[in-house]
Amino acid sequence: MKVIIIEDEKLSAEHLANLLKRVDPTIEVVNTISSVKKSLETFANGVKADLLFVDIHLADGLSFEIFSKINIETPVIFTTAYDEYAINAFKVNSVDYLLKPIGIDDLTRAVSKYKKLQQAHPPILIEEIANAYHQMNKQYKNRFLVKMGDTITSIKTEDISHFVFEDSMVILVTNAGKRYTVDYTLDSLENILYPDTFFRINRKVIININSIQKVHPYFNSRLKLNAALLLEEEAIVSRERVNDFKNWLDK
Repeated sequence: MKVIIIEDEKLSAEHLANLLKRVDPTIEVVNTISSVKKSLETFANGVKADLLFVDIHLADGLSFEIFSKINIETPVIFTTAYDEYAINAFKVNSVDYLLKPIGIDDLTRAVSKYKKLQQAHPPILIEEIANAYHQMNKQYKNRFLVKMGDTITSIKTEDISHFVFEDSMVILVTNAGKRYTVDYTLDSLENILYPDTFFRINRKVIININSIQKVHPYFNSRLKLNAALLLEEEAIVSRERVNDFKNWLDK
């Protein structure tokens, strides 16, 4: 198996190459590249490999610049210093990763996964990698501009108890009990609110996890929340959302 390592830290590249030989002596590192620019030149010259090990941050930019400029369908295993939450984006798209500093056990598992994927699936398309990266770097709202009379106020998301759909409008309810109309649908709010903090419990309500005081079983396989500012009929977790809600609480 032929491998190319794209890594701007010389010691990290050498360490990875040595570990690869220990994992599988038949692996041949055909090239080690240290920059976006050199990578583009190398691939433009027709150099190919079975597998790429790619660091995300290189000295002259992000390695995704390489894939945006040249069509490369070679499977990729990323080497990265990102934390576990961000790395989940890659997992969703079946893109493997190695968290620095790289250990031989993790590397063995990654290479083994690559081999299994090659037997069962076609090569991972670079579009999937790019989509994973963009999802990983998605920006969530930290505040909302609201208007009350002639006054415009900025409300921090940590000061929001919940959002509720009432009378064809979406209402932002603060922890202090103040209510403001916002120009968003609940569907759009689901995409811009930080998902570890906010959850849509039913068709009418998106709640802040810090607003939940207690959770009780409720008839028809549903759940009922104790939350100071929610009306009783608003505080029911719909049956189809119960499992996701429990997983959200358990993160």
